[in-house]
Amino acid sequence: MRRTADGHLDVMHAIGGWRGLTEALLPGALFLTVLIITNQLGTALVGALAVAVVFTVVRLVQRQTLVQAVSGLIGVGVCALFANTTGEARDYYTPGFFINAAYGLVLLISMAVRWPILGVVFGYIRGEGTGWRADPLRMKAYRLATGFVVAMFAARLAVQLPLYFADDVAALGIARLVMGVPLYAMVLWLAWMVSRPQASAVR
Repeated sequence: MRRTADGHLDVMHAIGGWRGLTEALLPGALFLTVLIITNQLGTALVGALAVAVVFTVVRLVQRQTLVQAVSGLIGVGVCALFANTTGEARDYYTPGFFINAAYGLVLLISMAVRWPILGVVFGYIRGEGTGWRADPLRMKAYRLATGFVVAMFAARLAVQLPLYFADDVAALGIARLVMGVPLYAMVLWLAWMVSRPQASAVR
């Protein structure tokens, strides 16, 4: 993460720019589209994996950083493995439930032990280091910021788990896309804004 020239959080950079956004959304979007059109799980899985592989190869050829593309490829691979093992299209989304629950729990623990993760990350970006921990207002602000992200993970589970158990794959896929990177970017921006030094001073 980094700041823009005017001091705000560079959200687009945090999610990998437009290219990173495309790499994050397209495999899942293609999986859902092919599944709805063909009703063939195998075809949909191959399509999603193929797109993820192409993204990785293109970055490799262009000698660009592979972290985001490879992590995306691994993520799609794990999702495909789950769905292929059970033969259920809805299980393409199962790993996401465990990931959201785990991330939410880690963030909650960080808040409980007074080391809110957003404070550690944003404090570094803002040049505060960890000095903010001695200021009750800054601690409160960073716990609130971290709480926003926890709420995002909780909202994903609250919306998507009922769709999973209802076997509504189309609605689940759409919810996963909308509540994925786009929601994360918005929540990250909100967390940055509520944890600004001037914002915490007002409270």
